[in-house]
Amino acid sequence: MLGAAKRKLIKPGSRIRVLVVDDSVVIRRLVSHALSEDPAFEVVGSAANGAIALARIPQLNPDVVTLDIQMPEMDGLEALRRIRRQYPDLCVIMFSTLTERGATATLDALMLGANDYVTKAANVGSLDVSMASLRGELVPKIKQFFLLPGEPAPPAAPAAAPREAKAAAVAPARHVGRPRVVAIGVSTGGPNALSVLMPMLPGDFPLPILIVQHMPPLFTRLLAERLSALGRLRVEEAAEGSPLEPGKALVAPGDYHMRLARRDSQVVVKLDQGPPENSCRPSVDVLFRSVEEIYGGAVVSVILTGMGQDGLRGAEVLKAAGAWVIAQDEATSVVWGMPGAVVQAGLADRVVSLEQVAGEILRLV
Repeated sequence: MLGAAKRKLIKPGSRIRVLVVDDSVVIRRLVSHALSEDPAFEVVGSAANGAIALARIPQLNPDVVTLDIQMPEMDGLEALRRIRRQYPDLCVIMFSTLTERGATATLDALMLGANDYVTKAANVGSLDVSMASLRGELVPKIKQFFLLPGEPAPPAAPAAAPREAKAAAVAPARHVGRPRVVAIGVSTGGPNALSVLMPMLPGDFPLPILIVQHMPPLFTRLLAERLSALGRLRVEEAAEGSPLEPGKALVAPGDYHMRLARRDSQVVVKLDQGPPENSCRPSVDVLFRSVEEIYGGAVVSVILTGMGQDGLRGAEVLKAAGAWVIAQDEATSVVWGMPGAVVQAGLADRVVSLEQVAGEILRLV
């Protein structure tokens, strides 16, 4: 896995310096204007393609590069490869279109080390709508990688949660018996994390696996296909009525909550577009609560890297029922928001590095 990105401290009197890279003059101006409205940002320059951006990085010394994927002369993927070689710690946010080509390229970019991505929909309407969309999505996705002046430092991870071979026990165990399902929640950094975890599980894994990854429609299908090709487990995007089967992982489709229901003697997936929770649809909390309703505490729940706290309330419900809770450690998380919230709440049975998660799951099942 690519190295986790630690939050960079912005010194008092300084702002987050951004280089905007896009072949569209309109998009460059739009992004620059949206960021400049926030006092935390300073747009230090722009570039029309990756080659120009690479030349300007040493001159402008940005903290962040927003990088379009499809550009002439040098596209975003090639620019990203070179940025990661020359500036491994520079924060890179990709701009992706909501197309199959754009989604595929975005997954490639995340595997190459992009920190995160935002989607830009074609024909979004008025300038005000475009600006609001950028402010609502791009601004928080950049800020998650920085510690701004006056912002309280995040609580430290437990001292007993090392990256070494031994997993750290955190929460007292009160478990109900052998688990019957594995439920995983993940967000920022998720495609990389899942590409490490899933190939470590055997093809004859004895339980069904359910995954909520915060991604839009189309992206989740392509992610499932990629994960299925990487390992021995079958991985599919869930559909209405998909049965839960041992040795098969189901990924919640973008823009749909994934719940469970009993149909005769079988457990199946129920999809809905109920209100977002934690600004997310699909939501980890929704899945975890539904899993508890069907399986009680006979669950292994896993919280991997991600921004925010989605999964915290669901983990509380599962923990109270006697389920196991595994959290990824801070050292290997791209963003220690979701797992950190679970750990700080005292809900985690184990806090382990990403490379140890599969071993912990196998030990329990």
